Amino acid sequence: MKDSFQHIGLARLCGWFGISRQAYYQNGWEGVSTTAEEELVLQKVLGIRKQHRRIGTRKLYEMMHSFMVEHNIKMGRDALFTLLSANGLLIRKRKRRMQTTNSQHWLRRYPNLIRDFIPTSINQLWVSDITYWKVGDRYVYISFITDAFSHKIVGYFVSETLEAAGSIEALRMALSALGAESHTQLTHHSDRGIQYCSQQYVKLLQDYDIQISMTENGDPLENAMAERINGIMKEEYLEPYQVDNIEDAKALLRDVVDLYNAERPHMSIGNATPNEVHQSNQPIKTERLWKNYYRKKPTIVNQLQD
Repeated sequence: MKDSFQHIGLARLCGWFGISRQAYYQNGWEGVSTTAEEELVLQKVLGIRKQHRRIGTRKLYEMMHSFMVEHNIKMGRDALFTLLSANGLLIRKRKRRMQTTNSQHWLRRYPNLIRDFIPTSINQLWVSDITYWKVGDRYVYISFITDAFSHKIVGYFVSETLEAAGSIEALRMALSALGAESHTQLTHHSDRGIQYCSQQYVKLLQDYDIQISMTENGDPLENAMAERINGIMKEEYLEPYQVDNIEDAKALLRDVVDLYNAERPHMSIGNATPNEVHQSNQPIKTERLWKNYYRKKPTIVNQLQD
């Protein structure tokens, strides 16, 4: 009798989501004992991951909150971790291997201006970094600029080389939203890579009266937010796709940045999305609002898991 009820429930769930039983079992869930509620949660997870392919469980839990309330599903975050683990749906972190920063150059370097600075609104602090992405049989390089208050990616560009032109294009995109007026309250922070120290990049910042801040050693914590954005974009949004040419790479990058800005919640901004915070320009009422990454605490690693 119990098995017959399970089969009826499975048939009903498959009908709701427009899939066959065969497709259900091909997902590798056979032999895993789950309730009807858990089946519904798993299907929702798969639906979210059609676009956010490597998004982590903490973010899934926040994105699914209204769904679980609507369906009267009572499941805590730890239970969701357990359910996804049992069904092989946890995401494993990947290690970075390629160096994209060349700080061995003769160009002027700037001091770190943001050690004790915590932004209180948008367009006070932008952080920038470059990461790599394999497209076809070679690597391309992506420059990101992120508003530190809202976590919104405000500028980006994918380039076939590590020359400064790619970073300049990302900066121009970010500046285009500011207008032509002076911005004396805005600081741009980056590593000491030759792209950010180049005459063209520095002049563009100075033309807008933007203060220039740079890391002063090789500690990744000196540009922690930018490093974290690199990891999120690569591991959650780019690496799951197979892209063969630069044109497709540019199109996909545009789409996934829009997804990140519009839909991905962040714990450090009250589990709001970057667009929500950027548009309101209001602090979220939460104790986890914008962490200062320079405070040396034993829990610093956990603070970066956003």
